[in-house]
Formats: sequence, C-alpha cells, structure tokens
Amino acid sequence: MPLHRPTPALRPALAAFATVTALLLGGCASGPKDLDDGKSISKLYEEAREEAAAGSFDRAVQLYERLEGRAAGTLLSQQAQLEQAHLLYKQQEKARALAVVERFMKLHPTSPAVDYAYYLQGLINFNDDLGLFGGVAKQDLSERDQQASRDAYQSFKTLVDRFPESKYAPDARTRMKYIINSLASHEVHVARYYYMRGAYLAAANRAQQALQDFRGVPAAEEALFLMAASYDKLGMNDLRDDARRVLKTNFPRSAWLERSYEDKPHGLLRFW
Repeated sequence: MPLHRPTPALRPALAAFATVTALLLGGCASGPKDLDDGKSISKLYEEAREEAAAGSFDRAVQLYERLEGRAAGTLLSQQAQLEQAHLLYKQQEKARALAVVERFMKLHPTSPAVDYAYYLQGLINFNDDLGLFGGVAKQDLSERDQQASRDAYQSFKTLVDRFPESKYAPDARTRMKYIINSLASHEVHVARYYYMRGAYLAAANRAQQALQDFRGVPAAEEALFLMAASYDKLGMNDLRDDARRVLKTNFPRSAWLERSYEDKPHGLLRFW
C-alpha cells in the first residue's frame, strides 16, 4: 500500500495486516456449516481471500459481508469485518470503510485486534487528504481541508495512548508527527493567502494562531516572518520588531531574515 508522504520510513499496512489475520484465525478451520449453500464458513473465508488476491475486490467484500453474518460471535466474523474494511480502504471507499471499522470497534471493544482497527481508521482518514487527485494536482496536504487529518490524528493518538506497545504504534507516531506539521503548514498557508490579498491583520492573527497551537514545527519560521511583514504593513512597528527578534533568535540562519517587506506581492510569491 503505497503512501504519498512520508514514503520511505513507513511499512505497508497490508503487510502489517497479515499478523492480525494469523491472530484471529486460530481455531476457525472447523467452523459450522453454512446451511444456505453447504459451504463451511472457513471455506467461505478462503473463497473471499482468493477473490481479494485475484483483484476481485467487490466480490471479496460481498463474501466478507456474508461471512460476517454467518460467523457471528466468532473470531472469524471479526476477521471478516477487518478484511472487508481493508478492501474498501484500498478501493478508496472511505465512508464504507470507516463504517465497517466503527462497527467493529463498537461490537468488539476488547478484541485482540482493536489496536489494528484504530490504526486502519487512522490510515483511511490520513490518505483521504492525500488521495489520488491531490497527487495529480500536485496539491500539498496543507492546502486541503484538514478535518480528515484531525480525525486521523485522533485515531493514531488513541492507538498509541491505549496500546503503546502495539506493533502499529511506531508507525502511528510517525504519522502523528507528519499530521501536526501539516496542520501547522495549513495555518501558515491561510495566513499567506490573507497577506497576498492585503488582509494584513487577518494574516498576522492566523500566523500567530499557528505559533500558539503548534510548537516546534518547521512552519513556525515562515509564520514569524508573516507576522513581522503583516505588522509592518499595518504600521505596528513594535510588534513587527518583536516578531523579527523571535525569528532571528529561533532561526538565526533563516533566509526569511534577508527578505524585505515589499509592497509588491509578486516578490513574495517568487520566494514561496
């Protein structure tokens, strides 16, 4: 399962999912018979897996839905739910995938795979903002609506708080850090938008909000410059000097220190 960002350090979720499969399948090989078609539920599960391996995701999802009901009350039913959600996630059917995951967590709060459920819930929202069309348009996640990112962060946070030793926790922590940086960049992107349109007070306020909400992030450097530039345009020289002093203290080699507060916005656009 490829990721748009950050790619190199992260392990595909599908590989991690294999452990959940092994965990939940124990003791399911001799499940009860399916009275409708004579197939055992274990055979139905194998058929679903074969369809998924062959790329027939729609058919596999249908089989997992049937299996979930017919194996109700067993570990195999839980497994069917998780695999169903994972396939829907791969098909970019976010709403359906989330519905399945949320149903799983509601019905099985003590399942041995609930940590993976939170992880998958986070992945679904995490990749929603990146997505196919974001990549095609070369649009950064920080320029998109951030609710999905916030939802992903909450799922990953729940995972690492409740299951700090989970095998999915290290990857979740990496993604949480990326999301925080993205959310901060989003605030600075909005501040930049206001500045370029002459809404200097709104730009200064948005940049200040980014600094208050997200500490120690790379976007803080540009946020401080935007504050100084905005206050300069507003004739608020004391606040301008304060922002510039903080920028110089925290980023003594910042290229932003070489910028002047130009009247023409295209100068800033070239820098950005």
